[in-house]
Amino acid sequence: MSPSPIQKSATSAKLRSDNGRKSRDSTVVITVRIDEDLNNNIEEVRQKLGISKADFIRNYLEMSKSIIKQKGSIKSLNKRDLMIVKRSYLRKLIESSVEGEQIYLGDKLGRFINDTARTNGKVDDIEHKLDLCDSLGFFLRDVDTEGYINILKKFGPKKFVEAFIWRLFKQDEFNSKYTEEELKGSKSLTQQYEKEIQSVNRSSSHYSFEFAKLPEKEK
Repeated sequence: MSPSPIQKSATSAKLRSDNGRKSRDSTVVITVRIDEDLNNNIEEVRQKLGISKADFIRNYLEMSKSIIKQKGSIKSLNKRDLMIVKRSYLRKLIESSVEGEQIYLGDKLGRFINDTARTNGKVDDIEHKLDLCDSLGFFLRDVDTEGYINILKKFGPKKFVEAFIWRLFKQDEFNSKYTEEELKGSKSLTQQYEKEIQSVNRSSSHYSFEFAKLPEKEK
């Protein structure tokens, strides 16, 4: 005998309730014992930031998605040694380099993000790679309503950024001949550069490129 409409309704309601409970229970609670000095430090810093202790700790735990912190060391997810440097200092070093070197550095840093994403099984997931850039402090994830990735100019000089973003999106090496000196001396190279890169002026404080644009479904 088939279930009555009332029985069917009750069963559907139970399934919806169970699904809702699973959604709410998708988080877990962890308990960690720490010394009093560390607790006091957390309390002091979180007050300066104006956030709750839970949010403060959660932010640190979120970093485990992109780096490995051990006693006396910081490593990438593929176990390469890392260090923390002042962003403005690093930017000055890059800006003081010739454009060819800037392209090389941008490509190397892009490889690092790709390698980290590959460790997570997400080398083809541009959304994941943008999240890595955000969590590592490279630049804030900024996607406008038309899907353009807007990269803050403070991240570095244009050639460095072009090579970096090219590696993220294309997973290929940026053309090392795309320096201003080379472009000025070759009309055909300039046309090739403009066709491939297609720099877009979305904001005076950001870089945007036609090739660095999320498809409609990923916005």
